[in-house]
Amino acid sequence: MAIIKTREEVHAMRQIIIMNELGLHARPAAEFVRRANGFRSEIWILTEDKRLSALSLIEVMRANLNQGAVATLEAIGPDALEAVECLEKMVAEGFGET
Repeated sequence: MAIIKTREEVHAMRQIIIMNELGLHARPAAEFVRRANGFRSEIWILTEDKRLSALSLIEVMRANLNQGAVATLEAIGPDALEAVECLEKMVAEGFGET
């Protein structure tokens, strides 16, 4: 994880691997966006060729992240570190699905 701290803002990045067998689609995507919107930071999902807002369900769905896909979470703001840690944990746990 990379952390860069400037005045009042933190820039945090963390690589994620989608564990949920259905990927980051429908219900998991909605839960992911709901949690992301609980933070004050700007949050993005970075794929090989896209930078998409983690605060928008449509953008998260456009990421098209299936099981095993690798992406990067990036956040900039006062709670950036907490945001990437929380969202990475959700993804790593597969959104509680078995």
